Amino acid sequence: MERVPILKLGDILIISIQVDLEDQSVLALQEDLADRVVSTGARGVIIDITAVEIVDSFIGRMLATIAAMSRMLDAETVVVGMRPAVAITLVELGLSLGGVRTALDLEKGVALLDHTRSTSR
Repeated sequence: MERVPILKLGDILIISIQVDLEDQSVLALQEDLADRVVSTGARGVIIDITAVEIVDSFIGRMLATIAAMSRMLDAETVVVGMRPAVAITLVELGLSLGGVRTALDLEKGVALLDHTRSTSR
């Protein structure tokens, strides 16, 4: 099973999904991320899905689950790099990804998290 790397940039954790995720790798990612959020005190999580070309309800639920889990651990989640076809598919599947904020790219995702933290202080 291939594990998804989790990078740290200040108090933000960055996950770049470059492979097709299977059930086991998603469960491992969720566990790894929860551990890293707690151990680093991260305040934000960015999930980069630039390389994801096709989504299904499984991927949509995975993104929503990660966002909910991160929120419970006091970290906001932003999904970046969503392709138009992916957005269309998620809407057609009826997946609103409640609680998941989005940004066009990594730079805008970091800026969104910085803005969110500065207004909540």
